[in-house]
Amino acid sequence: MLKQLSIFAENKKGTMQQITQILFENDVNILGSVNNDSAEYGIVRMIVSDPDKAEQALQAAGYMTRQTDVLGVEVVDQPGNLNSLLKTLLETNIDIDYIYLSFNRESGCPIMVFHVPDVYETEASLKSKGYTVL
Repeated sequence: MLKQLSIFAENKKGTMQQITQILFENDVNILGSVNNDSAEYGIVRMIVSDPDKAEQALQAAGYMTRQTDVLGVEVVDQPGNLNSLLKTLLETNIDIDYIYLSFNRESGCPIMVFHVPDVYETEASLKSKGYTVL
């Protein structure tokens, strides 16, 4: 299981640079990210090297943050593997709230990051089917 850092941020020029600057200054590496925006505010969801340190630094700078449990599932980088993973989740009746891509620097494989209603049930199900869950 992974910890995802969600950052509630104003949708204006320079905001992402400010966030990445804070992370840089605190020696926190971004391992995966997705942005969801609206007219005025958005949510930046990230997997980072040190979620606690990142959260403290961003909160000190005035950002609202939250940590959430998510699943990282390592897949081989070849056509059809994401489809197979999604089919497995569908067949086991597991809903996906959202998904985004990260990368395992050690193995060289992509990691699909999932937010699901029950991370423990999903983790057990995927492991029982032979998937590498981080």
